[in-house]
Amino acid sequence: MNDLLLLIIYCALLGSVVGFLAGLLGIGGGLVIVPILSVFLLHFEIIPPEQVVIVAVATSLASILFTSTSSAIAHHKNGNVPWHLAPWIMTGVALGALISGFMAALLPEQVVRIVFAVSVVLIAIKMFYSSTKAESTTERQMPNKGLLTFFTTITGALSAMIGIGGGALLVPLLTFFSIDMKKAIGCASACGIVIALFGSIGYISSGSVHFALADGFAGFVYLPALLGIVCTSWFTAPLGAKSTHYLPVSTIKKIFAALLLVMAVNMIM
Repeated sequence: MNDLLLLIIYCALLGSVVGFLAGLLGIGGGLVIVPILSVFLLHFEIIPPEQVVIVAVATSLASILFTSTSSAIAHHKNGNVPWHLAPWIMTGVALGALISGFMAALLPEQVVRIVFAVSVVLIAIKMFYSSTKAESTTERQMPNKGLLTFFTTITGALSAMIGIGGGALLVPLLTFFSIDMKKAIGCASACGIVIALFGSIGYISSGSVHFALADGFAGFVYLPALLGIVCTSWFTAPLGAKSTHYLPVSTIKKIFAALLLVMAVNMIM
């Protein structure tokens, strides 16, 4: 079996797990894809080591376009997408993701790695803490639409920088403003489509001078790995979305936190 086919099989197995987690947690799957795909790319020696992380990030974002779409459709059917807020949130994350995607080639690989690890550790600590304490009865008002768009622009930029769909940042933000956890996950799934689309445009454009389509690349996006991931994640994402109806919120938060910590440690190492 040649290396390319083996890589696609590995990515298909990765996609099956990522899709389920994307539907369950609204994370798009990038938190899992980036560190594991980085290992795959290093193992098969497909690209120079100094470009592994940015290719993993770009490919992750491209796969999230498909995974988040499948997940968002399932959440919409279950009534878990707050469409009265989604347009304002989507505007912010689209702008942030587009800016971040075009700037990607200017960032040293080590900076991306450190930003990824630090971001997810802080998110995991916050999420785990909130899962172990009693639910707050304090109702926090959602900020005005302009401020909400500003917050989500930052969220979109950071998400695109580290190759995630945005749920890891959006879910804590929305739950802080008293949005129901399941609706926050549904909104994050829908916004993951926007982050992935605009972030991918930036990565494809900025990476076109580094890699050629003839070698299996669309900019920084490695197409064989993308194919492997999405051929399974599209089908497992709805299963994860359905599971949100059967798991208590505290359990979902603990799963979320544990996943983030494991991925942060892997990326640092």
